[in-house]
Amino acid sequence: MMSILLVAEHDNSELKAATLNAVTAAREMGDVSILVAGHNCAAVAEAAAKVDGVATVLVADDTAFANGLGENVAALLVDLAPGYSHIVGPATTACKNILPRAAALLDVAQISEIIEVISGDTFVRPIYAGNALATVQSADTPKIITVRGTAFEPAATEGGSAAIEAVSGGGDQG
Repeated sequence: MMSILLVAEHDNSELKAATLNAVTAAREMGDVSILVAGHNCAAVAEAAAKVDGVATVLVADDTAFANGLGENVAALLVDLAPGYSHIVGPATTACKNILPRAAALLDVAQISEIIEVISGDTFVRPIYAGNALATVQSADTPKIITVRGTAFEPAATEGGSAAIEAVSGGGDQG
C-alpha cells in the first residue's frame, strides 16, 4: 500500500472544505496522512484527525508556517518526502503555491488538477482549458499531485480517529 501525504488547506483555525475532497482522491491511492503546517493550529489538527479515512495527522506548529508561505511549507515537504510515495494537495491557491516549489526542490514533475485516479501512478487530468482529458502516468517518487475538488466527493468529517504527531523541519526559508 502506498503512503500519501496530504497538505491540509486551512487558516490556522479551520480545516477548509477543499481538503476533504482531496482526502477522497488520496484514499484511492493509499494510506493517507494529513500535514497541518501552521501556527496555533491545534484545532485544525483535531478536525483533520476526525476525517474518515485519515490514518495520521502530522502537525508542524511553528511561526515559520503562520502565514502559509510557499517557500517554508515546501521546504518542510522536502524534509518529510522520503516517507511518502505521493504528496497531494487540493488545487487551491495555497497548494498551487506550495506544491510546485516542493516538486522543483525534489526534481520531480507535478501532476496538476487530477479528476480521476486510475492507479497509484496513473491519473486523468484536464488539458486545453478543460476541453480535453489526458491520462498521465508518472514514475517519479514522490508523485506531487493537486486534486480538482469538484471531481471528488468530500470525505466525511466524522468517523476518523487518526493519531496526531508533531513534526518539524523546513524552517524559515523566506
